[in-house]
Amino acid sequence: MKKYNITVNGKTYEVEVEEINGGGQTQSAPAPKPQATQSAPTPAKKAQPSQPAPSAGAGDVTAPMPGTVLEVKVEEGQSVKAGDVVLILEAMKMENEITADTDGKVTKIYAPKGSSVNTGDPLVGLE
Repeated sequence: MKKYNITVNGKTYEVEVEEINGGGQTQSAPAPKPQATQSAPTPAKKAQPSQPAPSAGAGDVTAPMPGTVLEVKVEEGQSVKAGDVVLILEAMKMENEITADTDGKVTKIYAPKGSSVNTGDPLVGLE
């Protein structure tokens, strides 16, 4: 048996590994039992003050999935028609064109270029 120290998620365990003979026969040994050893404490993350996410209005364009805004294709005051691309959202390493569901006028850009959004977050305000 050989002993090794293995670290998993910041905890160190001492394990014994069973050796196998050349003919595929194993030596009998009890199953290894993990033993936690003292490790350095991980520094606590400081709480970031969170701002409440704006709520989406009836005509607003919302994020269909979490991602990062790569490019905003419209400006405040611009008129858009249903199906027009309002921004490009990167999600899972793919660029997704986010379109307006209805005709309207852009009243607010909630998610500027580079911002991270979650599913359902408002992206562009329409009236």
